[in-house]
Amino acid sequence: MQTRKKYILLTFLASWLLLFFFGGDQLRRFAFFPGRKAAARRNWPRWTDRSLLKSFADPEEPQGDGDPAPLSPRERRAAWLSSYRSSRCRMETCFDFSRCERHGFKVFTYPQERGQPVSETYGKILSSIERSRYRTLRPEEACLFILSIDTLDRDRLSGQYVRDVDEKIRGFPLWNGGRNHLIFNLYSGTWPGYTGELGFDTGQAILARASFDTLSFRPGFDVSIPLFSKEHPQRGGDRGRLRRDSVPPRKKYLLVFKGKRYLTGIGSGTRNALHHIHNGKDIISLTTCKHGKDWQKHKDTRCDKDNVDYERFDYQELLHNSTFCIVPRGRRLGSFRFLEALQAACIPVLLSDGWELPFSEAIDWGKAAVVGSERLLLQIPSAVRCIRPERVLAFQQQTQFLWDAYFSSVDKIVHTTLEIIKDRLSPHRARSRFLWNALPGGLLVLPGFSTHLGDFPFYYLQHGYSPSKKFTALIRAVSQAGSLSQPMLRLIQAVSGSQYCAQIVVLWSCEKPPPPSGKWPQSTVPLTIIQGRRKLSDRFLPFGAIQTDAVLSLDEDTSLSTSEVDFAFSVWRSFPERIVGFPTQSHFWDPERGRWGYTSSWTNELSIVLTAAAFYHRYYHSLFSEYLPAGLRELVDGLAACEDILMNVLVAAVTKLPPIKVTQRKQHKEGVARQADRRFSQRQDCLDQLADWFGYMPLVSSRLRLDPVLFKDQVSVLRKKYPSLEK
Repeated sequence: MQTRKKYILLTFLASWLLLFFFGGDQLRRFAFFPGRKAAARRNWPRWTDRSLLKSFADPEEPQGDGDPAPLSPRERRAAWLSSYRSSRCRMETCFDFSRCERHGFKVFTYPQERGQPVSETYGKILSSIERSRYRTLRPEEACLFILSIDTLDRDRLSGQYVRDVDEKIRGFPLWNGGRNHLIFNLYSGTWPGYTGELGFDTGQAILARASFDTLSFRPGFDVSIPLFSKEHPQRGGDRGRLRRDSVPPRKKYLLVFKGKRYLTGIGSGTRNALHHIHNGKDIISLTTCKHGKDWQKHKDTRCDKDNVDYERFDYQELLHNSTFCIVPRGRRLGSFRFLEALQAACIPVLLSDGWELPFSEAIDWGKAAVVGSERLLLQIPSAVRCIRPERVLAFQQQTQFLWDAYFSSVDKIVHTTLEIIKDRLSPHRARSRFLWNALPGGLLVLPGFSTHLGDFPFYYLQHGYSPSKKFTALIRAVSQAGSLSQPMLRLIQAVSGSQYCAQIVVLWSCEKPPPPSGKWPQSTVPLTIIQGRRKLSDRFLPFGAIQTDAVLSLDEDTSLSTSEVDFAFSVWRSFPERIVGFPTQSHFWDPERGRWGYTSSWTNELSIVLTAAAFYHRYYHSLFSEYLPAGLRELVDGLAACEDILMNVLVAAVTKLPPIKVTQRKQHKEGVARQADRRFSQRQDCLDQLADWFGYMPLVSSRLRLDPVLFKDQVSVLRKKYPSLEK
């Protein structure tokens, strides 16, 4: 008897061991085996505690309204295995870091094959990568590879479904089982189940997918992207409805939804229940049955009335006049409505259980969206009414920031995906979650510049930092004589006389070598000579000699006094994220020619401060040289007098703020005006090409000029700090 019990016990233990080793992935789905998937679900941003809200239906209660019968365990596992055979993939196990060590983060796109068309949307994605600063034409330099095969639509019923993908990718010599490859996908699965199946073996490739579910998502490896339409702009994109730091008017509706009501199939349960929350006053929930080929076949008693009510309201009007917008799941977890709500500053109320939110690795959606539960739908109205007005405003402002920073164009969606993957290569230098969720956004903060917030010009006020109390003067010399001109000698003496000047750096961009050290004027600050490459963009290189936060950019023929320099620097220290300077220009839209124009007329309107005499933060040198693609810098080098316009466009695109003009002497203004007139046509062409490159016009106009206290007041000069500025 004892022997029999012993054998039974051994058999039981052996069975458990076999189950653990060969069925461990299934065990992790249970509550008593918390694993990676459960951890991913716990990290979802929740605006309230689920335990405080009671479900209207018990877990055992069957769900009606046409929900399809669930797949059997065998069918679920077969679908899961076919799509995610490498479900254990991590960057450490399925990514070759050695490919990125020598040449850095470079991306190679496969050459387009003849007779292999791609969709308009996938063409935009490939174009975004080709315009990226990470693109390389040499596969041996690449860290990441992108297929030329269109994998966006993997619905077998779609006309854009590409067949025999497995056979095609196996013929690629660079495929290597998918290692170091990135695959983009917007639509997966087909009727009726809409599973995550892509129809080919992705191997060890990273998936950038829309409608990612938390069970199949591999944290730290895959990237969840938003679902966007083929009309989504390539670059630029429309701005959000809410301007920065503005308070929106009180909106007419509290909560709205207008969309399809699925009569049968997956996703029908949630949308069929939305009519319960409609009150016809501040909560509008409208659905229509008129979609699909056989909607009349499944028509129910509500359809006729729903269809009539549906036509009474305009979708865009509802979107822009509501505080909250319901974003339920469709056939798949994601929908176009998500981005539409973000742009309209309508706080998304997400009803899509199990959806891995877009870029959740970086974005804190708890600050911009309400993540609800499909089972708690009827409690959504009372829940959103409890959110305080100041919290609602914070939500709305964050939706606008996220839309503009990461979602307004295909370029931004693709670049955000690449930057998230790049951050994984060097976790010690990766952007923090704060940088991703605060202005100006993760794409515009280069971790290679610094990991300390105080080194960037954007976070001084938020964290109590202040810029350094000294500046570096950077003088660009282009004289063909090869000798020191009198204007340059006077400029060095005036700048070195400033109490705030730490050093002077001369960028020598002349054909002849610079004069010997004995020919340079004596100054109280160090003088450094740097040999340039005779390119216009050289003046914005991140020179190691510049150690101060502030840079005073100067041309060799600029005429400034010490008082002008001191006052301008004191103004810049109050606005370290902006360009502060003396000569200004402005842009305008020419409706007759249908293009952007540039004017050097001296008016109260300004949008450009020329870098012939301007202060700015040295971080913009790194952004100019490392953030902007090489093609844009080559464009600037090919057009005379264009580099300072590009710097203004870059700073305006980052800050969404205009530059600041400070007091200047009259003779300095006239000299710059004559110089600007000679290059007017070149600057006009430059401005128009930059607007086309960015996809919109980033420059912001202003009428602000800052003068010293008592400037030109009828008081004694002894009471004025900068009396020489009035001469």
